[in-house]
Amino acid sequence: MSADAPRRETRLPLLITGVAGVPGYNALPYFSSKYPGQVVGVRQVNNWRMLGENIVACDVEDVDGLKRLFDQYQFKAVLNCGGSCALKSCEMDPSMAWRINFESVRNLLHVLEGTDTRLVQLSIDLVYSDKNGGGYFEHEPTDPVTIYGKTMAASENLIQLERPETAVLRISLPMGISFNGHAGAIDWIQSRFAKNKPATLYYDEVRTPTYTDCLNRVIDDMLGRDAAGIFHAGGPRRLSLYQIAQIINRVGDYDPNNLMGCMRVEAGPMPPRAGDVTMDSTKLADELGYDPFDPWPLHDCWMPTHDEWHYERPADELRGAQQIQELLYRNPRLQF
Repeated sequence: MSADAPRRETRLPLLITGVAGVPGYNALPYFSSKYPGQVVGVRQVNNWRMLGENIVACDVEDVDGLKRLFDQYQFKAVLNCGGSCALKSCEMDPSMAWRINFESVRNLLHVLEGTDTRLVQLSIDLVYSDKNGGGYFEHEPTDPVTIYGKTMAASENLIQLERPETAVLRISLPMGISFNGHAGAIDWIQSRFAKNKPATLYYDEVRTPTYTDCLNRVIDDMLGRDAAGIFHAGGPRRLSLYQIAQIINRVGDYDPNNLMGCMRVEAGPMPPRAGDVTMDSTKLADELGYDPFDPWPLHDCWMPTHDEWHYERPADELRGAQQIQELLYRNPRLQF
């Protein structure tokens, strides 16, 4: 389907897997509000703290449980956000990583076999390792350096082989709230600063983060299209992890002395770190017919200009925890 072709209505009911992670946790209320009574979110059975009237417990690795779930709801669309993105945990326990990130996809494809259910799969920029100048395109071969990246790349390959009509969205850092308060990029960095503890981030790991507010709209659009294959879904701003921490430090009005920076090579071997994995999302924009993502952060005034930028604190600048909520967790342009 080209951008000029009409978009169908999102097929319902919709299943969202992995609702404990940042993308799924933010997608669930968005889609539940837009399609009331037609959306079900799946959490792991052992995540008993996560409750809700449209949240069900089912391990995606449990193929029989998945079959029962599909028999009950007859899903017409699936957004698969499931998986473990904990880099160190995946390195320490590769079998867990392959089970959660790869075998779960295999099980989902098995359950979907023979159906016309629309599947949108989330993948990650960490299927790449490092490119001088960044700006990866979809056709470039993957070369992950982490177990997490390897499992996600393998899942992409499996999907393209067994269900090529699927749309795979490679996302970067999704900027939004998390269920447990420490799963997201903002959460961990902010928690260190809020406790007056140091945080060390990398100068040379570069990503293309997006607001989850923007990502939700893109996913909704892709659920209603027949677009197939891999699409890069990264934002227009290229930011190092150190720059991201600078922004959180200054917007939150935290002690600037608690932010440390280093190169990846100085951080030790575990877990291995990717470098510049920024993505070019032109293919996605061409499919949709519009620029899918606003910059994160939205306003240019919050873009660091040098390594000491976070020490600058103009007297008339609004800062604090509330500003993090309003400017970094949420896209200010979409809240009014």
